[in-house]
Amino acid sequence: MNFTLKVWRQKNSSSPGGFETYEARNILPDMSFLEMLDVVNEGLLASGQDPIAFDSDCREGICGMCSLVIGGIPHGGQRGTTTCELYMRHFQEGQTITVEPWRAKAFPVVKDLITDRGAFDRIIQAGGFVSVNTGGTPDGNAIPIAKTTADSSMDAAACIGCGACVAVCKNASAMLFVAAKVSHLNLLPQGKIEKDRRVLNMVKQMDAEGFGNCTVTASCEAVCPKEISLSFIAKMNRDYGAAILKGSER
Repeated sequence: MNFTLKVWRQKNSSSPGGFETYEARNILPDMSFLEMLDVVNEGLLASGQDPIAFDSDCREGICGMCSLVIGGIPHGGQRGTTTCELYMRHFQEGQTITVEPWRAKAFPVVKDLITDRGAFDRIIQAGGFVSVNTGGTPDGNAIPIAKTTADSSMDAAACIGCGACVAVCKNASAMLFVAAKVSHLNLLPQGKIEKDRRVLNMVKQMDAEGFGNCTVTASCEAVCPKEISLSFIAKMNRDYGAAILKGSER
């Protein structure tokens, strides 16, 4: 298979960027999108050109590093799929494909397709943890938790922090990410001690990072590779409102 790529190239965060055109030749249908970029980069290196910089790590849909906007859609638009799980057979022979980095003020471009998502790390540091003595595994297993609660917590914990929700949102909102990280702890007994403080501090940090407000377009849920439900935003809003009423901010 052969494709034409229009790839965003940018030397660093302070330099202007722009699209450059490359040809991807003799691509196997079962190659992932990242493997296709590897082939293109091999050709660029062989001709003495600077390879396209992009993030990747596990290449198994686990880490969330493969943050690319492909054809205008984060991760390429296949439901429940990260970029590293997106295969070239989903594209048409000869298709022109645009490849861009996440577009958000809070995710500045580092180089080409790589963005700095340290804002997510700082949100987690603000409250995405428990600081109580939870004991060992036997102690945790001895705590009775309703299956529906445990399942809901696990659904929220599936978030890999890739940032697709931010990239697709017209407001660059991080509400789905923050809601998932707040909810998966707030639902469990071990997380309830800091429940109010957690939601207040994490939302406060989210706002400080410059993310936009949620206007419930549901585009975040549509592109989330782990299909995190929009209902977690509603839960977080309820937790936030209750915490405000109780004056629990630290």
